[in-house]
Amino acid sequence: MRPPRPTLRRRLGQQLDALGETVEVLTEVKDPRIARSLGPGAIRGLVLHRGKQGVPTRFQARHQAHFDWTYPHDHPEMADLYRRAKAGQWDADALPWHIDVDPVNPEVPLLPVDFVDLNALPARGVHLSEKEWRQFGHSIAAWMLSQFLHGEQGALMAAAQVTEAVQFFDGKLYGATQVMDEARHVEVFLRYLESKMGRVYQVNDNLYTIIDGLMGDSRWDMKFLGMQIMVEGLALGAFGTMYKVTGEPLLRALLSNVIQDEARHVHYGVVALRDHFRLELSPRERQEREDWAFEVALLMRNRFMAYEVYEEWFEGRMSRAQWRSFMQQSPGMEQFRTVMFSRLVPNLRAIGLLSDRVRPRYEAAGLARYFDGAAADVLTGAGMLSELDDERARELL
Repeated sequence: MRPPRPTLRRRLGQQLDALGETVEVLTEVKDPRIARSLGPGAIRGLVLHRGKQGVPTRFQARHQAHFDWTYPHDHPEMADLYRRAKAGQWDADALPWHIDVDPVNPEVPLLPVDFVDLNALPARGVHLSEKEWRQFGHSIAAWMLSQFLHGEQGALMAAAQVTEAVQFFDGKLYGATQVMDEARHVEVFLRYLESKMGRVYQVNDNLYTIIDGLMGDSRWDMKFLGMQIMVEGLALGAFGTMYKVTGEPLLRALLSNVIQDEARHVHYGVVALRDHFRLELSPRERQEREDWAFEVALLMRNRFMAYEVYEEWFEGRMSRAQWRSFMQQSPGMEQFRTVMFSRLVPNLRAIGLLSDRVRPRYEAAGLARYFDGAAADVLTGAGMLSELDDERARELL
């Protein structure tokens, strides 16, 4: 479906709204150190839309590679993760790809019908037929899975950098397994989108901005913090939500495998950073990372508005502001945000980035309820899946 072409006046209004959002993102960051870290990527992502130009993106990597010619057994917990990762490898071809997936079949829904508020669009002057509602649900699911795919490519590149840069030899061995995991995740999400959904959406500008910032950061611990804790932690929550709500069996099987990998990845980040942040950083350096994590957390919570779907469906039928309020109030997206932060905030606590200084900011953002949750170093992928299956069973009763 293609919406009617917006009038010149409406197009101008949408451009001004997009510009205003970009300015808001850039001015939300008060700390000049964080602005220097995120600002260039924000310009390339939010203003220049580098991820949507149809050409490969070249990032300048500036980290140091760390070699140790003595090959020490220097971190038993990372060595245990390495053993678990080797045992947990799986073949993407073993998934039940023979299953026929019809993205608009209401009998086997990709997303539940109440994932979005059926009454919210008519209240904004937009009316969809039953067929169009199913097609719209297909678009939302494809957009989410596309962002999973793009995030996994970012994780693939970051995992390779982290393996070079990490200063624990046992961590390098484990990191190599994560590179393989991320490659497999890219493979399965791309295959599912191409063969079952029939489309791939472009990378969201905000996700591009975060990946851009991480690729060029020279500090190994910031790569860990950004990818292993922030992006992977939030992705783990997002994968868990889709695993719980989808009725499509192939997607559930795919996500089950990915979740178990991702649980190890976030555990790795917690193990690598908790002593480093506590023992190796100055108070000023630790505070910078606290502030950076909070700013990125809010960016990821507030800014993924699926404008790519809006442009496809509603650009000439409602304003960007109306679409934004629709997405913010969507029950499914609210559930995503809840589960995402239930995974992220406890990990920030575990690595020492939830000090008394910064806690009030999380409280003001409505995130205090996650302070006492289980962190990744005590939460296994199998445990997560069991918890999600129990929640699904209760909700289906």
